[in-house]
Amino acid sequence: MILSSVNAQDKLSTPAYLQIGDTIAIVAPAGILKQYRKATVLKAVKLAESWGLKVVLGKNLYKQNNHFAGTDVERCQDFQDALDNPNIKAIWAARGGYGSVRILDLLDYTKFKQQPKWIIGYSDITAFHNHIHNLGVETIHGMMASSLEEKPEEIIKTIASFKKSLFGEKLSYKIPSSKYNRTNSLNIIEGQIIGGNLAILSSMLGSKSQLNTNGKILFIEEIGEYKYSIDRMLQSLKRAGYFTNVNAVIIGNMSSIRKNSTKWGSAIEQLILDVVPENIPVLFDFPAGHEADNRAMIFGRKVKLTVGSKQYSVDFED
Repeated sequence: MILSSVNAQDKLSTPAYLQIGDTIAIVAPAGILKQYRKATVLKAVKLAESWGLKVVLGKNLYKQNNHFAGTDVERCQDFQDALDNPNIKAIWAARGGYGSVRILDLLDYTKFKQQPKWIIGYSDITAFHNHIHNLGVETIHGMMASSLEEKPEEIIKTIASFKKSLFGEKLSYKIPSSKYNRTNSLNIIEGQIIGGNLAILSSMLGSKSQLNTNGKILFIEEIGEYKYSIDRMLQSLKRAGYFTNVNAVIIGNMSSIRKNSTKWGSAIEQLILDVVPENIPVLFDFPAGHEADNRAMIFGRKVKLTVGSKQYSVDFED
């Protein structure tokens, strides 16, 4: 089994929080940005500028190579340029889709490790979250430019939490308790929070991007899968030891679950509980993933979970 050398007691590097006048780059490391999404990217630029930030766009942002936003080389070049440019303080993914894993090993992280900067996104960007975690640097699991396609009134908290994460304000959430929550009488749980999209977590297994979950808190979200597929991926994580010594599991959005001709026979929550060992606390309904309400998290940061009968709180360490 290949495990990350990043242990629970290790404090990861925190990239510099953004300040007015700083520059961020918007790049597309995965799926294609079709023409109608140019308006969405423009919204993202205006949002960042309203916060006093400057924005540069990847040179190949609107390229197309079949499924992808340009060839692997083109997408890699935009990401590499952003990694190496000392004036760029954050790299914000325009969208996910699929393709980040194809450029992970093409990138040179030498300058990035010398001067870490925020890598931001969710879904397919989980590949970067995992890989960068193993380099010892925190990342932001949060909205992408494509998130601005949601109804404005539905992403107010999404945007607010994203801004807080960028500018170094404290992140703290209170989540109504699900009837499926399993706490095992523990009311305070601590550990680094890591994870992301289930399919991408599963695809990282056996590589240098596989996570070490021992003593940590694992976050999982997913979209558009059959229950049997979700079970298969969870079983893969289980066999790889992801649930053996994890302190807790937090479940975000499990969106648009597909219906199979043969019914699974239980709720998605019960499916998850059946996979995760009974001694591991599991908390549901955290608002992050493929829904409009997608709260930002700093992956690799220590958090404290305080679990009550009516709600649980997630407080990120300063």
